[in-house]
Amino acid sequence: MRVLFVSNGPTEDAIGARIAAQLGHAIWALPLVGRGNAYQGVVQEVLGPRKEMPSGGFLFGSLANLVADLKAGFLSMSFAQWQAAWAFLPDAVVVVGDAYALSVGVLAARGKPLYHVNPLVSAHYLEAVRPLELLLDWGGSDFTPYERLLHRKARAVFVRDEPSLRRLHRLGVPHAYWYGSFAMDLLPPPERNLAPWVGEEPLLALLPGTRGDEAFSLPLMLEATLRLPLIPAVAWAKEWEALPPLPGWQTQEVAPEALRLERDGKTAWVFRGAFSAILHQSRLVLATAGTAAEQAAGLGIPVVAFPTPGPQYTQAFARRQKRLLGEALHLTEAHPDRVAATAQRLLQNEALYARSSQAGKERIGPPGGIQGTARHIQEDIHRLGQIRAVC
Repeated sequence: MRVLFVSNGPTEDAIGARIAAQLGHAIWALPLVGRGNAYQGVVQEVLGPRKEMPSGGFLFGSLANLVADLKAGFLSMSFAQWQAAWAFLPDAVVVVGDAYALSVGVLAARGKPLYHVNPLVSAHYLEAVRPLELLLDWGGSDFTPYERLLHRKARAVFVRDEPSLRRLHRLGVPHAYWYGSFAMDLLPPPERNLAPWVGEEPLLALLPGTRGDEAFSLPLMLEATLRLPLIPAVAWAKEWEALPPLPGWQTQEVAPEALRLERDGKTAWVFRGAFSAILHQSRLVLATAGTAAEQAAGLGIPVVAFPTPGPQYTQAFARRQKRLLGEALHLTEAHPDRVAATAQRLLQNEALYARSSQAGKERIGPPGGIQGTARHIQEDIHRLGQIRAVC
């Protein structure tokens, strides 16, 4: 069986690669956003132009994002991706992403078995949403009529949480399934022991993101930590050279994957390749990130967040994530004093902290989404193969 995976985002690529690795078939991938590096070593070939856009996939996050992507050749890249989808002849197609990715998947499938994994839409996004916000982000907040029309061509639709499953069933998609959280499946065990650097005390995790917001948010987060009692630990995914200027902080590389920052008697740490290790030792999180903040909430760690100028964690994105995470996320202004005050309130109010912790676990849900989805697709493809063999 030749199975094609179509996905549109780094998290979607990661989910797709995990599912693909469990299917036991020859796999090809067509990433629509970025280079699809998550598929390397898993698939036969990564198709398409594999070009990075300035917006990092948040094309409609702002007018500036849209203009930048159009100037960088978004239209020609998209046309080349549609051509690649049409030219490939799969036996089955798995789409991981939104309705746009599903459109490309329908084109590639041309009547062959099609499966849709939607880790983006959540019924929680509809809670207390303002009409204008819903109108501007309908496709990201709810299952639109167009997406449900495409679902008729899919053998199964897999969603991110139980409320979304109930909503999709009410909207007339009976072949929708939920097996658990995709985000929590992506969270690995702690990568290493951080005690040699930070000891055994609880940490304050700083998750500035990886999509460009970190240039604004990381210095602000570090400024806020000067007013907080916990040891700050930054989860950094890029090269050290990509760190933004950190005014007032003295930097020392103490290990290939560890930096120590010093300022006014305060020590902060920056670690690479230790995201899960940081989270599992943290009491609280400061975040301007997407999936990473959701994983923290899923572990029961309250999140304090603030909007950035973009490209990802804008005012609209922050409000949207607040609707998703509810009491697990505490949204405040982008000012060190306000961030520190919000964090301090959580640390000092045990009842508030407990409610926030429980809300995150409930809204993100238990792990199992990737494994359940992979098992479902594998069994369905096998059943179809048996039927064809008999015919």
